[in-house]
Amino acid sequence: MIEVKQIQKSFGKVQAVKDVSFVAQDGQITGILGPNGAGKTTTLRVIYTVLNPDGGSALVDGFDVRRDPQQVLRRIGALPDAHGLYPRLTARENIRYYGELHGMSGKALEDRIQSLAELLDMGEFIDRRTDGFSNGQRVKVSIGRALVHDPQNVLLDEPTNGLDVMSTRAMREFIRSLRDQGKCVLFSSHIMQEVSALCDRIVVISGGVVAANGTPDELRKATGKENLEDAFVAAIGSEEGLTK
Repeated sequence: MIEVKQIQKSFGKVQAVKDVSFVAQDGQITGILGPNGAGKTTTLRVIYTVLNPDGGSALVDGFDVRRDPQQVLRRIGALPDAHGLYPRLTARENIRYYGELHGMSGKALEDRIQSLAELLDMGEFIDRRTDGFSNGQRVKVSIGRALVHDPQNVLLDEPTNGLDVMSTRAMREFIRSLRDQGKCVLFSSHIMQEVSALCDRIVVISGGVVAANGTPDELRKATGKENLEDAFVAAIGSEEGLTK
């Protein structure tokens, strides 16, 4: 479970996150939705310990991202907006390296890599160097790397960005499978269809604050709109009274 409590983050004079609070439960997909520059990626970076918040706190399975960053990192797998693969390593070697960083080794690690390769359909390129990979192949390797240690909490920053239709469909099914395993899945997206198809709960961030927070039905009811896209537009245009 991930708990975000009134976090704030500024970069110089720009306050990217002003006041963001929400809870992402195990066994659910929680979507962070918002316009460009709303603070979605900054919020995720605070949760996976890349950035320290200026105020507030974030907890992963009860561990504070500032006080216990190593405990947090053991419990999360993150797909950031920049994938950062090592181009001279094969897909298998990229995933193995991250497994070793998490203290894995030997047969257990190799079995886990093979399981992920099959799950993510990487058989054709698992032993190729990642230099020259397509965007879809890079995303699959990055997800394998993030999940090699079987974390309970999975953070995905726009995981279908740049994917073709078939890869997008496969990615959505994979995200659903994580939820079905009881994982806490938190992902950011600006694609309304994706959020509507996947999310159990939606956190709408606008201008660095939570403009709305609830199930898709709750958001539609609160805004008086029949479809989620209209509800989103209403939420970011009128924040008062929409947060549950």
